[in-house]
Amino acid sequence: MKTSKEVAKVAIRLALSENFNEEKELKKEFGNLGIKSCAVNIGGNILNSIPKVLESALVSAKRNNLVGDNHVYDGAVLGATKEALSQIIEKASGFNAGGKIGIARGEDHIAVCIFISVGLLHLNELSIGLGHRVIPIN
Repeated sequence: MKTSKEVAKVAIRLALSENFNEEKELKKEFGNLGIKSCAVNIGGNILNSIPKVLESALVSAKRNNLVGDNHVYDGAVLGATKEALSQIIEKASGFNAGGKIGIARGEDHIAVCIFISVGLLHLNELSIGLGHRVIPIN
């Protein structure tokens, strides 16, 4: 049985992946362990990008068959994504940020991790947020 901690670790590792090839290898590795996963890049002014971040997470989760197409799954993905956003929003508010969303699904657990780098002149602030929901097994 997959635990919420195992699924969260996968989401975090995907959000921290550096490129598409690493992401692809991680997805294969986690798939062999019974955890479906996906990732999507994000960027821009974080406050103006909230609707796009939510949409990107949901579309990616559906396209990668982590969840089905119904309101229960939509609500779980969007709720976990909103929770992750709430944890990074204070650091990123008013600034441009770039990063990645990692999403993982193991049995009835789904976790969404958002990792961003916030541009502050020549310095970068880093922030990470994590949300989790429990959903019915397909």
